[in-house]
Amino acid sequence: MIEQIYNYFTIEMLYYWVNFGVLPFWLVLIFFPQSHLCRYFVTSIFPIFVLSGTYIFVLYKSYLNSYDFIGNFNLYFGINDLSNLFSEKNFLMMFWIHFIAINLFTGGWIVKDAQKFSINKMILIVPLVVTYLIGPLGLFLYWLIRIIYAKNISLYD
Repeated sequence: MIEQIYNYFTIEMLYYWVNFGVLPFWLVLIFFPQSHLCRYFVTSIFPIFVLSGTYIFVLYKSYLNSYDFIGNFNLYFGINDLSNLFSEKNFLMMFWIHFIAINLFTGGWIVKDAQKFSINKMILIVPLVVTYLIGPLGLFLYWLIRIIYAKNISLYD
C-alpha cells in the first residue's frame, strides 16, 4: 500500500495537490478571517507543517533519483544558472512549495495583524488575493492600508 501511495505522488501529482490543497486555507483567510477555524487551523503551524512534509517528500524523491543538491547553489552565479535550475522539475517543485508556504504564511500574518488594528475584513480581500497570487505586492498593499488605519508609518513592529 505504501508503494502505491509513493508511486501515486509523482511531481506532477504533487503539484496539483499543493495547488488545490492551499485553496481552502486561502478561502478561510479571505472569507472567515475572524473564525476559530482560521485561528486554529489556518494561521497556526498546521498548514506550514503539511507543506514542510510535502517539501521533505520531494527532497526524499529527489535524493532517490540522485538529484544534484550541490548544483542548487549555482542559482547565485547568475540568471542563466537559475534558468537552468528551473528546467529541473524537482527543483521547480521545491521552489513552488517554498513560494506557496511563504505566501500562505504572509496571508496569515496579514489577517492576524489586521485584527490588531480592527481593519475591516472586506478591505482585506484585495491584499489577500494579491498576496496569494503575487506575495510581496499583496504585502505592500496591506502595508498601505495599515498606515491608514494605524495613522502612522512604522518601519518595524
